[in-house]
Amino acid sequence: MTDLAASGAERPPRSQWGDVWDQFKTHRGALAGTIFFAFVLLAVVLGPVIWPIDAQYIDIRARNSGPSLEHPLGTDQLGRDTLARVFAGGRASIAVGMTAMLLSLVLGTLIGVVAGFFRRIDGPLMRLTDLFLALPLLPLLLVIILLFRDALRTAFGPETGIFILVVFVIGITSWMQTARIVRGDVLALREREFVLAAKSVGTPPRRLISRHILPNVLSPIMVSATLGIANAIITESALSFLGLGFPSDFPTWGRLLFDATDYLQQYPERVLWPGLAISLTVLSVNYMGDGLRDALDPRIRGR
Repeated sequence: MTDLAASGAERPPRSQWGDVWDQFKTHRGALAGTIFFAFVLLAVVLGPVIWPIDAQYIDIRARNSGPSLEHPLGTDQLGRDTLARVFAGGRASIAVGMTAMLLSLVLGTLIGVVAGFFRRIDGPLMRLTDLFLALPLLPLLLVIILLFRDALRTAFGPETGIFILVVFVIGITSWMQTARIVRGDVLALREREFVLAAKSVGTPPRRLISRHILPNVLSPIMVSATLGIANAIITESALSFLGLGFPSDFPTWGRLLFDATDYLQQYPERVLWPGLAISLTVLSVNYMGDGLRDALDPRIRGR
């Protein structure tokens, strides 16, 4: 009995992140989603190594070909390899999704923390958030893109300019949910004993936010990050499908869907591949968000 007690006393205490990982592993959907999303990331990043055919290479003689050893997913109307274009489209779509998610996360966290911590500007910031929530987002996205597309294309080039525009448009129209969630947590944290104790010893607000507030709102921020990637990928795909995203010769998953609709009756499989890529990627990210939400909730993690 003494040896068991001694061994238990010498065992290092478990970290909080270790408990989070243990809870996350019990969520089978989240674990499968993480594995699949990691697979998608590796596939699109290592796409040129896995499948070295150029996504822009035109081979008229092989146009409209079905699946074969030379072209596992077939070719399009110009003879471009569909597998290479799915890889290239994944790089563009996921890059847009992650960058737009970071922008919306920074905006939402900043507005949520400031609104929750400083009472004087809480009302104006929340009314601004309500205003953005009340706006019809899709028409707003279309108007912004139509107004600034040509100017950014001229300044940064056709691809970089549209990338900046799409990321900016998605980022500034998807921060509101993060702001409201973070504000709610900050309002509760502001009245906790350790925050009041830090205030009583004269800790300045900037240090109070960085040392005591932000570390304790990481949980909703991380969940919002995963869900924000899915939302950004869907929005970018919708814009590209409407023909308002990247140029026609620059593949994204939404652009591949747009190009395939003209040949839907003759070659319906062309819609299948980018559609599956979008659906499965978004589904995997949503499962990751569900798993993180459960794992980061101490009431569930303690069961």
